[in-house]
Amino acid sequence: MTAAPDGAYALRYASRTVSTRGEHFYGHPDGCLDDWPIDYFTWVVLDADRTVVVDTGFTPQTALERGDRPYAATPPQLLERLGRTAGDVTDVVLTHLHYDHTGHLDAYPGARIWLQRRELDFWSSPLASRPGFAHLRHDADLARLAGLVEAGRVELLDGDARLSDRIGLHLVGGHTPGMQVVRAATDDGLVVLASDASHFYANYENDHPYGVVYHLEDMHLAFDRLRELAGTDGVVVPGHDPRVAERFPPVPGGEALVLHLTPRHLAVNHEGAVHAQQR
Repeated sequence: MTAAPDGAYALRYASRTVSTRGEHFYGHPDGCLDDWPIDYFTWVVLDADRTVVVDTGFTPQTALERGDRPYAATPPQLLERLGRTAGDVTDVVLTHLHYDHTGHLDAYPGARIWLQRRELDFWSSPLASRPGFAHLRHDADLARLAGLVEAGRVELLDGDARLSDRIGLHLVGGHTPGMQVVRAATDDGLVVLASDASHFYANYENDHPYGVVYHLEDMHLAFDRLRELAGTDGVVVPGHDPRVAERFPPVPGGEALVLHLTPRHLAVNHEGAVHAQQR
C-alpha cells in the first residue's frame, strides 16, 4: 500500500457492544442501564521521519479472556494499511497503563517508549493490587514494560514534554495518576489525542467524568486542558467513542478501521453532524 501522508490516524481494532451507560459515567447517571457501545483504538502520528504509535491496545488473547470484545485486527496489522510496519515505529507513547493500552509492547522493537514516571510508580506499587485497581491491569504487560525499563528503552517523564517540534506530551491525571495526552500539530491542523482523559465526546463536552476515576478534581481539570490544547481550530479525539468513526473519514482501503483525523475535514463536512450528535 502507498504510504499515507503525514498526519494523525485512529486504528479501531476492537469493540464492545455488551456495555451500558452506567459503566462509563461517574455516579448514577440517568439511563444507567441503557446500551452504550464502546470502541477500542490506538493512534498513529506520522511526522516526517517519525512514526509515533500512541498506546498499544490489547491482544486477541486478552479479548478472549475478557470476553464480549469482537476483534477486527491487531494494531500492528492496521498500521500496515498506512504503508508502515511495526519495525518503522520510532516512538511509542503510553498514555496510561490500563490493560487495553499496554498490549503488543514487543511488536515495536525499535521504538523509544514515553511514559509518565508517576504512572509507572503507581502500577508498580502494592496499591495497584487492590480490587479497585487490579482488574484494570495486565500483569504480563507490566512485566514486559519492566524489562524495557531495565533495557533503557523507556523515557520516564515528570510532566509535560516534547517528543518532537510538532508533537507534545501533556500530563493531565484524573483517570489514572500519570494520565497523559498527545497534541500533534499536523498539516491539517491541531489534533489532541485524549485517550482516556475523555473516553467519549460526552465526557468532556458535558463535563461528566468517566466511571473509573483516580482523582475526580483532576479529571474535571483534564477536560479544561483538552480544550486549551486544541484551541479554537483544533479537535479533541476521545479514546473510546464509536462516533469517531462517524466524524472522520477512513483512509482508502481502511474499511472504517483506519481513520484520518483531519480537523479540516471535520470542519468542512461534518459541522452539522457534530452538533447533532453531541449528547
